[in-house]
Amino acid sequence: MFKLAPLACAFLLASFVPLQRNAGRTGPSTHTSLPRANQGHLPPPPSQGGAQGQSAERYSDGRTNSLPHVNHDQWFGHDSAGDARYRLQRPFEHGTFPRTGRNFRYPLLRVDRNMHRFWIPGGFYFVVAPWDWPLFLDWCWDCGEDFVIYEDPVHIGWYLLYNINTGVYVHVQYWGR
Repeated sequence: MFKLAPLACAFLLASFVPLQRNAGRTGPSTHTSLPRANQGHLPPPPSQGGAQGQSAERYSDGRTNSLPHVNHDQWFGHDSAGDARYRLQRPFEHGTFPRTGRNFRYPLLRVDRNMHRFWIPGGFYFVVAPWDWPLFLDWCWDCGEDFVIYEDPVHIGWYLLYNINTGVYVHVQYWGR
């Protein structure tokens, strides 16, 4: 029994090292893997008018994709500015998150399924909009630096968490550190 204790301790310590690898990093990502969505590159941020673009992407064969996603740098499925779900009494109540845009890619360090929130390096955490939670549940949260955070130009106080592998995005709120 006691002969296995050092081996068990070594195993536990080794399993925590990868979790801490990116914990203190706050600068731009140097990750080299290419996105699989949006023709292999990160999209520019949504524009004030462009973010409300078409509600669904229509394909030449008649199919439609109504999920909120980006394709050919065009943002599809973004809810209108008048949608009451996005009205906040105090936008940016917990401050603003400054590291947004395609120069910053993040791994999700931890996901709390009960409270619909997640953490990224630096101790920052966000809460996923309840209506977008089903989309978020399907994502691979531990696949590396697969997420970009954009400011939502249409819904004040919200951000868009973009999955670089699927092209789908969800609405999130920054809740601080």
